[in-house]
Amino acid sequence: MFLSRVLARALCVVLALAVSTAASAQSPGPLTLAQALQRALGANARLFVADRDIAMAEGRRQQAGAIPNPQASFEVDNALGSRDYRGLKSAETTLQLSQLIELGGKRDARVAAASADYDSTRWQRAAARLEILSETATAFVAVLGAQQRVQLLERQVAALDRLSPLLLRRVDAGASSPADVARTQVAIDLARIDRDRARTALATARRDLALLMGQTSPDFTAVTGNLARIAKPPPYQALLQAIESNPQLMRWTAVRAQKEAELLTARLKVVPDVQASVGWRHHRDTRDNAVRLGISVPIPVWDRNQGAIREAQEAIGKTEAERAVNKLALTSTVGRAHDAITSALQELDILRRSVLPNARKAQAAIDDGYAQGRFTLLELLDVYRTVAEAELREQETLVAFHTADATIEGLTGNPLTLAHGRTP
Repeated sequence: MFLSRVLARALCVVLALAVSTAASAQSPGPLTLAQALQRALGANARLFVADRDIAMAEGRRQQAGAIPNPQASFEVDNALGSRDYRGLKSAETTLQLSQLIELGGKRDARVAAASADYDSTRWQRAAARLEILSETATAFVAVLGAQQRVQLLERQVAALDRLSPLLLRRVDAGASSPADVARTQVAIDLARIDRDRARTALATARRDLALLMGQTSPDFTAVTGNLARIAKPPPYQALLQAIESNPQLMRWTAVRAQKEAELLTARLKVVPDVQASVGWRHHRDTRDNAVRLGISVPIPVWDRNQGAIREAQEAIGKTEAERAVNKLALTSTVGRAHDAITSALQELDILRRSVLPNARKAQAAIDDGYAQGRFTLLELLDVYRTVAEAELREQETLVAFHTADATIEGLTGNPLTLAHGRTP
């Protein structure tokens, strides 16, 4: 009895620990950029599609190297006629095996085209992977920036709320008018409206990030990262060299190889293939047997595949043009992102070196002076608004910096700043 009670209690403890462990494992927590990137790569449907494309291309490559199947045929001649050929008494029975023999390297050309197509799909997957990383990093930065914006606006609302008791005391003492209370309430309400808008934007950004990670709703409480960590970008010319290794551009090398192999295939189609056959013939009336040998070769007189050859030639030229268009688009994207980072760094330098320190210094001075009656309420509200605008401007600039950084690093394949903790 005692032993059974002990075992029951032990079982209850184990079950409680298991439930507690499962609950703690499932409870959402802060999300880092590295975790977001890993989850996005594991759940994004585009990579699943790309993997299937690679498998399909592998199947085409395997099939391209297949040798044509032989053909077996059975023929009966001189049968079911009249007089001497009535029934099967004079029938000639032929059993024949035929094989198409491809000449001119057609099979090798098909394999080369299919192999290049396989390489192209692999580059496409690599490009999709970089795009997912860049999109996820951008969405992560949007959530992190929205979180900070909400915090800044909540701090602004709290600072304005602290003015109300002081203002009421001044009204009671006759140092301020009731209109000042109304002005302060207007400022507080406007700040709350901005905060509520920021909360809505945060909810939207969280949902967008969750969708990239394969979730319909966020399963994390917040994201964690340091937007203040910035770094000077590489020179523009270095970025232009780096995008040459972008999978989107590398893919065109494989595409061109595929088109050249298809052109070779079109040219080789003119080369006649040999149809060789060997058979066994039985003459029923004489009961004699014989071997039948045959070779057939098409004569390329009317159809020399000129249309298909021209199409393949034009396809190669089109590939070069499409690569040039793709490169121009990447160059434009990198250029805009580089300009955005450069502009953000210049703006952050002014904000941190001059605007924010001076605004906070002015706020401290006016805070002290307002309590002593040396400044008006309008001057106090104005300096509060100035500090809030400067802090929000810094936060927006940091978001713009890291968004552009994610764009550049998504095109060049370099590690992301927030994920790997680069320092200025």
